[in-house]
Amino acid sequence: MSGHNKWSGIKHRKAAVDSKRAQSFTKHAKLITIAARDGGGDPITNFQLRLAIDRARLDNMPKDNIDRAIKKGTGELTDGAEIIEILYEGVGPGNVMMLIKTTTDNRNRTVSEVKSIFTKNGGKLGEMGSAMWNFKKVGSIGVAIAEDADRDALEEKAINAGADDLLFVDDILVVYAAPENLKTVQENLEKAGLKIEAAEMAYLPQQTVTLSPDQQIDYEKLLEVLDEHDDVQEVFDNIA
Repeated sequence: MSGHNKWSGIKHRKAAVDSKRAQSFTKHAKLITIAARDGGGDPITNFQLRLAIDRARLDNMPKDNIDRAIKKGTGELTDGAEIIEILYEGVGPGNVMMLIKTTTDNRNRTVSEVKSIFTKNGGKLGEMGSAMWNFKKVGSIGVAIAEDADRDALEEKAINAGADDLLFVDDILVVYAAPENLKTVQENLEKAGLKIEAAEMAYLPQQTVTLSPDQQIDYEKLLEVLDEHDDVQEVFDNIA
């Protein structure tokens, strides 16, 4: 399930596979529950909930599961402990700076297990601020593009939509926006007739590192173990 997100170049995204489907749905449900709890259960007025639902649907999460997660967030269902979101900071093989986004119902369990994963795989969990200083929070939107698309015209549409920056990676146009402008930029891109693959908050590294082949192998091992942990949602890094 682990793998570098080629279109964003800034993090490693979880992609659902058949053998991991239940785990993937569990992770999506946590994000949906948190979004519904913080902003209400209507995705029309709660943009974070809309983002969480869109990502769940990309992984074919059933509607009943989505509805149940929303109701849990709004308090209509009261099963289980409260879920919270925690962002950990660490350093991996090759001095890769990492941000680990988690959702958990047990803070002590999660920090202990994440710390153990780092220690056993050539990394170290850091203190607050140890890695965050090297990342900038942004809104990130992936737009699907055809092979023969007019890239100059797409770039103009993105700029007119309010993009702060953009880049092309294979068949994806990645559009960056200030976090507070993500919703507006996404809506403007949709009005311009563009197909949105994903939209989310992300962290862009300000300084990057390049890994040797051996360091890359060690880093991928760490990433794979993190990816398999039920509480880990996303990992951002500063690999060039």
